[in-house]
Amino acid sequence: MAAAFADLNVPGAPERKSLQSLLEAAAHLGYSTVAINHVIDFKEKKQEIVKPISLSELFPSLPIVQGKSKPIKIVTRLTLVVSDPSHCNVLVACTNLDVDLICINVTEKLPFYFRRPPVNMAIDRGIYFELLYTPAIKDSTMRRYTISNALSLMQICKGKNIIISSAAERPLELRGPYDVANLGLLFGLSESDAKAAISTNCRAVLLHGETRKTAFGVVYTKKTPRASEEEGVLPVRKKAKTEV
Repeated sequence: MAAAFADLNVPGAPERKSLQSLLEAAAHLGYSTVAINHVIDFKEKKQEIVKPISLSELFPSLPIVQGKSKPIKIVTRLTLVVSDPSHCNVLVACTNLDVDLICINVTEKLPFYFRRPPVNMAIDRGIYFELLYTPAIKDSTMRRYTISNALSLMQICKGKNIIISSAAERPLELRGPYDVANLGLLFGLSESDAKAAISTNCRAVLLHGETRKTAFGVVYTKKTPRASEEEGVLPVRKKAKTEV
């Protein structure tokens, strides 16, 4: 079965025509799912959450995914930017906050070091870490920081629970799924982890968000055979011998 690729970070701020072009380009490149990202920064006290654009306002019919013969799936995402330690920090986000993703700012030197205990706790809680690839193709300085910060994270998480998104503001900044997977190799991911970062891991993030919101889950039960059944031997009942 062919992988279903996703880009979970397409900015919702651009003008309607720009957003239409981004979504059409994503479908053309083979992305089955795209998340329109609305960002709220705590620094801007009067900032209001912009009402998401209705899909019917964007398209009379959704773009068809190349190679899939089905329309692209569009979801909405809300990202809170927290830069003040008084609000929270990476440790709190990993251990306490009810979130699905932690997005790492890869374009500058981080003011903290990744530590194994909180990162492992986030992984155990089903939280994923997001790396953005657009900065790496815009500027050599940002590329250096992006790769350096990504490698630091990989040393701790060993490639687990990573997704790679674009945050592209223009269609020309989007890259195809396999090109993004190749960029993942530069970030320290293995070939399989790099592919998962744009496919199965993205699906896991969406499922995590759905179950967190609805409290639905799946319970799988399996009957465990007895030891004699596992060996393929039926028990034999012996008759007692009596003497007269």
